[in-house]
Amino acid sequence: MTTSADQQQTTDASVEAARRLTGASALLDFEGARGKVAPGVRRGRPALYTSYAADQGLLNTPAKRWWTGFLVVVAAAAPFLVAADLTYLLTLAVVYAIGGVGLNLLTGYAGQVSLGHAFFLGLGAYTAAVLGGEPGRSTWGLGLDLAIVLPAAAIVPGIIGLVVAPLATRVRGLYLAVLTLGLLILGEQLFKIMTPVTGGQGVGRGVAQRTLFGVDLTATYAVGPLIITPSISFYLLSFVLLVILGVAARNLARGRYGRAFAAVRDRDIAAEIMGVNLLRTKTLAFALSSAYAGVAGALMSILIGRITPEQWNLFLSIDFLAVIVIGGIATISGTIIGACFVVLVPRLLETLTHVIPWISVSSGGLINVFQLQTIIFGVLIILFITLEPRGLYGLWARVRNYFKAWPFSY
Repeated sequence: MTTSADQQQTTDASVEAARRLTGASALLDFEGARGKVAPGVRRGRPALYTSYAADQGLLNTPAKRWWTGFLVVVAAAAPFLVAADLTYLLTLAVVYAIGGVGLNLLTGYAGQVSLGHAFFLGLGAYTAAVLGGEPGRSTWGLGLDLAIVLPAAAIVPGIIGLVVAPLATRVRGLYLAVLTLGLLILGEQLFKIMTPVTGGQGVGRGVAQRTLFGVDLTATYAVGPLIITPSISFYLLSFVLLVILGVAARNLARGRYGRAFAAVRDRDIAAEIMGVNLLRTKTLAFALSSAYAGVAGALMSILIGRITPEQWNLFLSIDFLAVIVIGGIATISGTIIGACFVVLVPRLLETLTHVIPWISVSSGGLINVFQLQTIIFGVLIILFITLEPRGLYGLWARVRNYFKAWPFSY
């Protein structure tokens, strides 16, 4: 005869078995353990995860953590090891990476093609120049600190992006590219006639002062054995901003908003049926992309030293498009790789002028460096779009996966 104690024991066993099947058992409480297992169990299996939180981690393998730390240290030490002209190029690459991350959020993750990125770069540059620059005879300037100027350089283009976004939600594909191109042309003309802000066509204006929290970044400082020159100071400032904004973009991309971006990119009608708000998602993408572009434009203007309305043109937008296409669509790491490629390749081509006689810096040879650079970028964009949509990052991923699976072919 079955007693109540036996029935209770059978029920408890059934409940525990059901919990094990569903992963809710206390014995299988990997979520509570934050997805950690013993080092001996994980050894040789770095991709062994026991929770969704561990699988979705930003640096979810030891290799990623070690390589990321190593690359950050190398990037921080680079300006102390190279010449001043290379430090300038490295800083420009960092600035391009910041702007490229913004464009990748819009085009790579959300699927909204934009040719007007240079317009938002110009907005950020002139916002920084007005707030942080000295007043001239015909230009405005408030001389504020960069701690105020840089956030404002992100906010103003972000607000303009919010205004443009409702228009962008009505079109897509080629029509969206034409719309943003029209925005770029309109902005370029506005920059030429807004003399108190831009200085006017062919004249230009000065940029924001290099003062951060009251510290003069144009001075040279000695920190122990290290000599921090003005170029190194500005590089380190740009690099810190890239790390912060890059991590923020990566966290956004792997969260709920990143999944909404991907759904809109792949099939916006299906995304709307599943409950994704198209207006909110596209508006967020445009606003974030514009804000990133504004920060990049402000840093670029300070790096250049003097800006004119003619600088913010279609060719600059194509440069940033090349950054994300060559580096890798919808990857933050690929954007950084693409920025370094786009900035450093012209320097490599200049060195070839001493080896190949028909390449010249100006118009003396058969083809000059700028023309050859444009041809190379155009060819690479075509090749990567047709053969490797994930760009240089995709090539690296193929090589990495080959060695991870070696000696197997799958």
